[in-house]
Amino acid sequence: MILFELFLSFLQVGLFSVGGGYASIPIIESQAVNIKGWLSASEFADLVTIAEMTPGPIAVNAATFVGIRIAGIPGALVATLGCILPSLVILTVLWFLYKKYRKLDLFRGILSSLRPVIVALIAATALSMILRVIFPDGSMSFTSLDYAGVLLFSAALFVMKKFRFSPVPVMFACGFLYLAWGLIAGKGL
Repeated sequence: MILFELFLSFLQVGLFSVGGGYASIPIIESQAVNIKGWLSASEFADLVTIAEMTPGPIAVNAATFVGIRIAGIPGALVATLGCILPSLVILTVLWFLYKKYRKLDLFRGILSSLRPVIVALIAATALSMILRVIFPDGSMSFTSLDYAGVLLFSAALFVMKKFRFSPVPVMFACGFLYLAWGLIAGKGL
């Protein structure tokens, strides 16, 4: 039964994640954290980090991670299949439609109308991740502010914008610095 639930949950993720990996993160969070309760909010934040650092699409990496966590290798296979199946079917159908109707203005209008939705989903994901870094316990009060997280976020943003560094080494550096800060401050691993 859990395999079927994994398949259906990630089928929904694959079906409604228009716009790619970052647009899928709120949908994965809704399924894995809010609806099914397979992961906690902090585990989900770790999942997003791991999915971004692992080669491949974020949604597929996340599906594989959740699947293996919940039901082992069969869970990983079923969740991944559920995540990619809608794309395979939809892209095949769209390819035939595009080949036949690519000159029509209506078809071009439909494709261009999806852009604002994609931007909104990516912005919602970015805001959600920033709030998790700044307020790790979710209370959004100055007493729960994670100063090390705010400092690292600001420094990473500055370094990537000013010096055009790749996000991967910046993520590794921030992870190492945050770990070192936790050990020095006595928070442990």
